[in-house]
Amino acid sequence: MIETGWRTPDWRGSGFRMSRCVLPIAFLPAMLAAQDLPQFHSTSQLVIEHVTVTDRNGRPVEGLRAEDFIIAENGAPQTIRLFEFQKLEDVPLPALHEPGVLTAGAQPAATIAPPKPGEIRYRNRRLLVLYFDVTTMGTAERLRAFDSAVKFITTQITASDLVAIMAFSQGYVKVHQDFTDDRDTLLAAINRMIAISEDLEQDTSQNTSGFGQGEGEFNLFNSDRQLSALQTAFAMLGRLTERKSVIYFASGLRLSGVDNQAQLRATLNSAIRSNVVLFPIDARGLVAEAPMGDASLPSQGGIGMYNGTVALTMAGSFQRTQDALYALAADTGGKAIFDYNDLSLGIVQAQKSVSNYYILGYYTTNAAQDGKWRKIEIALKEFPSAKLDYRHGYFGPKEFRSFNAADRERQLEEALMLEDPITELTIAMEVNWFQLNRAEYYVPVVMKIPGSELALARKGGAERTRVDFIGEIRDEYNTTVANIRDKVEIEMSGATAAELTKRHIQYDTGYTMLPGSYSIKVLARDNQTGRIGTFLSKFTIPNLNLVTDRIPISSVVLSSQRINLKEALYTAGRDKEQIANPLVQDGLKMIPSVTRVFNRAGDMYIYLQAYEQSAAPPSPLAAFVTFYRGGTKAFETPPMVVTERLNNGLRTMPLKFSVVTDKLTPGRYVAQVTVLDPKARKAAFWQAPLLVVP
Repeated sequence: MIETGWRTPDWRGSGFRMSRCVLPIAFLPAMLAAQDLPQFHSTSQLVIEHVTVTDRNGRPVEGLRAEDFIIAENGAPQTIRLFEFQKLEDVPLPALHEPGVLTAGAQPAATIAPPKPGEIRYRNRRLLVLYFDVTTMGTAERLRAFDSAVKFITTQITASDLVAIMAFSQGYVKVHQDFTDDRDTLLAAINRMIAISEDLEQDTSQNTSGFGQGEGEFNLFNSDRQLSALQTAFAMLGRLTERKSVIYFASGLRLSGVDNQAQLRATLNSAIRSNVVLFPIDARGLVAEAPMGDASLPSQGGIGMYNGTVALTMAGSFQRTQDALYALAADTGGKAIFDYNDLSLGIVQAQKSVSNYYILGYYTTNAAQDGKWRKIEIALKEFPSAKLDYRHGYFGPKEFRSFNAADRERQLEEALMLEDPITELTIAMEVNWFQLNRAEYYVPVVMKIPGSELALARKGGAERTRVDFIGEIRDEYNTTVANIRDKVEIEMSGATAAELTKRHIQYDTGYTMLPGSYSIKVLARDNQTGRIGTFLSKFTIPNLNLVTDRIPISSVVLSSQRINLKEALYTAGRDKEQIANPLVQDGLKMIPSVTRVFNRAGDMYIYLQAYEQSAAPPSPLAAFVTFYRGGTKAFETPPMVVTERLNNGLRTMPLKFSVVTDKLTPGRYVAQVTVLDPKARKAAFWQAPLLVVP
């Protein structure tokens, strides 16, 4: 027999195992002889149930076998294929004296390590996850949460406990420590988080405007991000078969609309599918607030100060921040802890809630991937007086093609917050900058996807698809300064489909920004197949007003094509953003060659700007382009004297070159742009590698 492969669930999966597809060995010669090897796929969903069985006195019942259980899904009997008993011994460990010096410890794990197919990795162990929502907690609350975690690890942990540490901060869900019982390692992870607490300050970027730069089709509120981050964490934990308890430290969670309710339901469904029980802890502890707020808030004023309206409103607002935490606990089978300054009580509560239990697994006979609720009933053939505690149902998996608009938006939200990027699609990106005035710079952002990446959608029979883009730009303080949310509609029929295999899908947009260091993260998704690609990069916009020892110049753009703005196959930039774009001239747009690969049969266009705001009067500039190959000059353009200036306060001088690349033999080159000011005795140089192909 041969196996065609094994599929394991990823972060977007339903939390179910996928079975092998096995073929008789007799088919092998015929398969090898065929030009296109046939592929056979068979998918089975392994549903995992955790069942706690107690007698009439509440004592755990041990010694049961798989044949003692009866299990049905939507009334249809199911055959138990996986059976395991987890026996947890609550043997306390001796108190551990915390080291007096904070140590960095090992580097944090990138993710929760998944088990091998069919493996129960943590047999007879209790899995506890300490999850810190840093975006909601102030400094005092954060330290209180860390102190409670240290107290639990040093004095309250048992021999059966394995602890993992996760945090949501700076827009990402981070795994600081995978499951371990090494208390020194856990303390080192927490101490590391304390030591870098300045980087874990409240993320003010969560209060920025919605994605889309004013478009109403997408908005990401702060509570949406908190819930989406939890959903991402649940998906990571769903790879493990065992029951998981997540102790969620947060300073409240307030829902503010219908969209939040939808995300709340999606988060709860993810917890159910992943066999996760949530134990929220209000890190604010026991709060005693002034009736009308403390000195950090301005006076409300008005008659409400005297009739109690303001005080009632503040008390109700505080209560609503705890209501969502209570709902998360109740709907996942956990319990919330409020108004306690000793937060370690919540961890102990989660610890004691998990006792001996049975793991039952079955391959469901319901193959539909419709995302509907499936009711589960479990009973014992004997012991009618026994009490069974288990999950009474789950939402079935859903194919991407069955996703509704809200599902697809949530998928992009989750992917954006993943620290481990998804790279199913190939993306290239280029960020340039041009000075507009003494303070601001125009930053065009160009993304390119090979048209061949959409071949799967074309093979699936789709005549058109859409590529969704989502992303954000953050400054050096991790504050979101710009958002990206857009789409490109792609025709995949007739002549357009033939061109896709040879051309690229290009998206561009632009922003007005200040000098500084930035990071950009952009995701692109084929809306037909659901495949996602990610591009991460850092860039710096220099303050050219401070440049005095050389000629201030912009970034340099290399291009092999200039196209009409209406050419949708190549660009999807919005018209309102093209006004300030210096790459748009006379109704044509210069398309940056993101990959810097040029065909020998075409032309190469080079564009940059020089600024002479300090020159009085400004003098002409001389510029030329040199191509080096292996350290040897291969070609150089004649010097070009530039006297034309734009009518602005910067006295901007545009420099345009057109190089016939047939003078370059195929191979790798380094292009150098040289700009000279003979009168001021200044110069500027720029270099970049490129490739010339036949």
